[in-house]
Amino acid sequence: MNFSRNILRSSTIKPKRIFTRPDCLIHYGPRQKQPLGLLSSRAPSANPLPRWPPKRVTAFALTFVVSAAIGTLAFAQTVHAESPIDSSSQSQPPLFRLDEVRKHGRDADEKWIIKGNKVYNITDWIPGHPGGEVILRAVGGPVDQYWNIFTIHKKQEVYDILDTFYIGDVDPQDLVDGKVPVEQLADPFKNDPKRDERLIVHSDRPFNAETPEEGLNSFITPDDLFYVRQHMWVPEVFEDSHRLVVELADGEEKEYSLQDLKKKFKEHNITATLQCSGNRRKHMTEEARSTNGLQWEGGAISNADWTGVRLRDVLKDAGAQIDDLPSNVQHVQFEGAEAYGASIPIEKAVDQFGDVLLAYKMNGKPLAPDHGFPLRLLAPGNVAARSVKWITRVRLSDQESTSQWQRRDYKCFGPNISSQEADWDATPAIQETPVQSAITSLRDVTPHSAQDSKLLQVYGLEEDSIAIEGYSYAGGGRRIIRVDVSADDGRTWHQAELLPDEAKGAKAWAWSRWRWVLPRQQAGRCFVVKAVDEAYNTQPGEYEANYNFRGNLTSSWHRVGYRAKPT
Repeated sequence: MNFSRNILRSSTIKPKRIFTRPDCLIHYGPRQKQPLGLLSSRAPSANPLPRWPPKRVTAFALTFVVSAAIGTLAFAQTVHAESPIDSSSQSQPPLFRLDEVRKHGRDADEKWIIKGNKVYNITDWIPGHPGGEVILRAVGGPVDQYWNIFTIHKKQEVYDILDTFYIGDVDPQDLVDGKVPVEQLADPFKNDPKRDERLIVHSDRPFNAETPEEGLNSFITPDDLFYVRQHMWVPEVFEDSHRLVVELADGEEKEYSLQDLKKKFKEHNITATLQCSGNRRKHMTEEARSTNGLQWEGGAISNADWTGVRLRDVLKDAGAQIDDLPSNVQHVQFEGAEAYGASIPIEKAVDQFGDVLLAYKMNGKPLAPDHGFPLRLLAPGNVAARSVKWITRVRLSDQESTSQWQRRDYKCFGPNISSQEADWDATPAIQETPVQSAITSLRDVTPHSAQDSKLLQVYGLEEDSIAIEGYSYAGGGRRIIRVDVSADDGRTWHQAELLPDEAKGAKAWAWSRWRWVLPRQQAGRCFVVKAVDEAYNTQPGEYEANYNFRGNLTSSWHRVGYRAKPT
């Protein structure tokens, strides 16, 4: 649904007009810098071509490269900088035809890119690229279209350091109006699927959209209304050729096709909710202070039935001693076909009650491209960022994933910590998520309607009333035991009805739907909801105490305003 801030006015309440109460002033602070990355200490390769003019990459320079190279797609802000410095000397730099540059692509020993009309040999840089292998998509051609996605690169210091890899210019014979022809620019989003128009879109490239009200008001979210969170593009993957490699701690590997997984292992079905760590981030921005990232409202969460094989079983088949793991195995890392990476603790991965799946079906059908076709990881109870899509590699390790999305994103800091002060290395990555709830539907019901009268009879009411519905969820498989609702902004409370469902799984991995119906005359101007899980964890009342500059794990009481129809 659209959690807008407009007041509900009509007798037929339209959920898109539900709003979050403006409790506090909105403080828009200065835009923050993005997190830094780490540089790999891998020896440089021997370049057959000298850089033009010859330059030395200093430690100082590499530090700048690192700080500029990393950034998440969801919240990297566009920074306008000067044009790259022209590093040509008095003599004429070498000229390269586009055909020559194309020979230095992914499979070549020397890997080149074009930025503007200049050519760079970035072979030495690739091992230390914090963004992982995504950089290999650009080699052999122009990098401009990728920098338009990873806008954190558009800084003068990045241009300065890229200049240290400069080897020459594109031959003017191949330029049109001084630029590389448009047809030479690869479109990384060309394989993205068509999406349902009902999704509430926050960005197109990469595509990010939340579930509309009709999807939030059913226990199982339809595939086409399931929220979409993409950090990059949807990769082109084929079921027959897709392979999963399992790498043990000693480096031993075993490869599986999708058919291998289906034939060799027992199939399991679970019902699980996936929730973006930024769900309800907009509410934190509105009720506390400005936050960095996509301004999700309440729809970056969805629920589905998942089918696949247990990761535990596959690890055991690959040779892992899952019941007596060596002490140096602490994490399981995952890599996707588009270069996204994440990890979960080994205890979660091998827990016989953890239900971690290598999933190939969603709601009884093959996974949709947006949701990981043909194979994805599903780590129920954990933040969705750990459920890697289009999974290609599973690795047992003594450390968590070195991916930027594990080390430099999806973490929470204190309300007093700015992005410049954040200690990313000392702060643990988000895994399980806290208690969450939200109001997704608020409507007037009347005994004069045949459909409404049936609902009123269930609750023993014969007068004009209000029906409120929503979701509640807790990470870690903890069951929701109670949902408290208030019609007067939290001064008095009542318990909502937890609606029955047919969730499957060893633990409570799925959300719980709830409903409350009350006489209209008892309604105030603001409805509030909070949930309680089986460990008696609950939601904080206000936003400021849990504020973090990334706006992650927003879980404070959800407030929705109401104005009764004039009589």
